[in-house]
Amino acid sequence: MGERVVRVLQVAGAGRVVIAEEPEAPVGDGGFRVETLYSGLSAGTELSYVKGTNPYLSAGWDPAFGLFRADRPAAAYPVTRLGYMEVAQVAESRTPALSPGQVVAMAYGHRTGYTADSVEDRYVPLPAGLDPLLGIYAAHMGPICANGLLHAAADICGADVRTLGDGVRGRCVAVTGAGVVGLMTALFARHHGAAAVTVVDRTRDRLERAGRLGFDTVAMDGQDPALAVKARWRHSRNDRGADVVFQCRGRPESLHLGLRLLRPQGTVVDLAFYQEGAARLRLGEEFHHNALSIRCSQIGRVPRGLDHVWSRDRLSAETLDLLRAHGDGIRRHLITDMVPFDDAPPFMSALAARRRHTVQTVFDMVSG
Repeated sequence: MGERVVRVLQVAGAGRVVIAEEPEAPVGDGGFRVETLYSGLSAGTELSYVKGTNPYLSAGWDPAFGLFRADRPAAAYPVTRLGYMEVAQVAESRTPALSPGQVVAMAYGHRTGYTADSVEDRYVPLPAGLDPLLGIYAAHMGPICANGLLHAAADICGADVRTLGDGVRGRCVAVTGAGVVGLMTALFARHHGAAAVTVVDRTRDRLERAGRLGFDTVAMDGQDPALAVKARWRHSRNDRGADVVFQCRGRPESLHLGLRLLRPQGTVVDLAFYQEGAARLRLGEEFHHNALSIRCSQIGRVPRGLDHVWSRDRLSAETLDLLRAHGDGIRRHLITDMVPFDDAPPFMSALAARRRHTVQTVFDMVSG
């Protein structure tokens, strides 16, 4: 359990992705060491560092004030930690909580291995029988989507949320954005009893994947998608549209569309990450005239008053339930690219330059 060197994916500068070597200290008491099997790419967040558009590159985050501040040091290149969807096998352990050979989900970035502390580092043991590849969603990405449903539930029930279904059960749900977050959120909504789920996106391939998962789809191009959704969901004479919209595409026009899909006094639960501002968001139209709400769902915060009940571990447990129920469809329709780790730098550069397209890329540490 001595020192070792691991290989780490880093962004050396705008447009420059490299694999570097990094030393790791020996395993301490209560610690454990893992070898990475798979590492999922969160394309929207990670490519923002490759493109140079991430807000942390231009301003420093002040957690006490909850502000990005231009007068504080910003993140700088090289960005040495990317990614939060890792699946690994325990190689060595100095804690009774884990044994060598166990497979766990963690969030430590794209690297060939990691030396962890069982108290400081969060890990999710994967159940026997679950495809380890699906474990990329268990520690962080799945809880992001589950937290969206939790915010929808809190919008109705306040602090008295009993299940993730409290905000979607029996309701008409629209999801804008058919990437990983959108499709996982749509699966959660259907899994927890939504009366109907419609997925809206601009990309044909993503809409086809949503259709193969069994969802109704509406294209953003062509006929006004808001008219299509409101023609489908009529509650009374002047009351049409989605009960709740999960906005999962990091474009301001998608948020504007989400508002247009809602019935009066409905809520958009926003899970998206906007890197370039929101100049095309028009708050003087449906948002004002239909008395709508926008509620941000961010994995760092569960709804106020629920943190003593709805922990990150509980959201991971909900994710494991979803993976057991729908893992085959997720494996076939969400995971689009398996890339050997050595090929990760040129692959990410191609994605950032829009020479490639992906829904879910997984870096395979086993084969390369």
